[in-house]
Amino acid sequence: MVSQTRHDLAAVFGKWLQQKQWQMVTAESCTGGGIGYAMSAVPGSSGWFAGGFITYSNDMKHHLLGVPTFTLAKHGAVSAETAEAMARGALANSGADVAIAVTGIAGPDGGTQEKPVGLVWFGLAWENHCITWSKIFEGSRTQVRKATIDEALRSFEKIT
Repeated sequence: MVSQTRHDLAAVFGKWLQQKQWQMVTAESCTGGGIGYAMSAVPGSSGWFAGGFITYSNDMKHHLLGVPTFTLAKHGAVSAETAEAMARGALANSGADVAIAVTGIAGPDGGTQEKPVGLVWFGLAWENHCITWSKIFEGSRTQVRKATIDEALRSFEKIT
């Protein structure tokens, strides 16, 4: 079940998409489809939510989204470069107008000094634009994933 706050965030994003007459798509790694779940929980979302790619493995990032193997090898799955490639790939492979991508380390394992648990990279692509940003979220795996979903649902504010 999507929390009311998360539902409200998704509904506001959906209203914004509807006003622009845009379709959105997701490219999710560490959230495993949570952003898409939140978006599709809003009544009427079929009018503005095209769908999503759950690309947990590097192979899936490469095969479904076209993330170059060179990018994954050089920068890793959790990087600005990969988040950008995921967002651009989702946009190119969906026909949607805007794409949000997330890739991160939800924990409790997998972190390093350079890339700690809680680090998440976001990519947002639309028209001929793509921006990336990162956040480090504190807490359990569940808390990191929920915070990532909430940040993604607020991402449209970066376009306006």
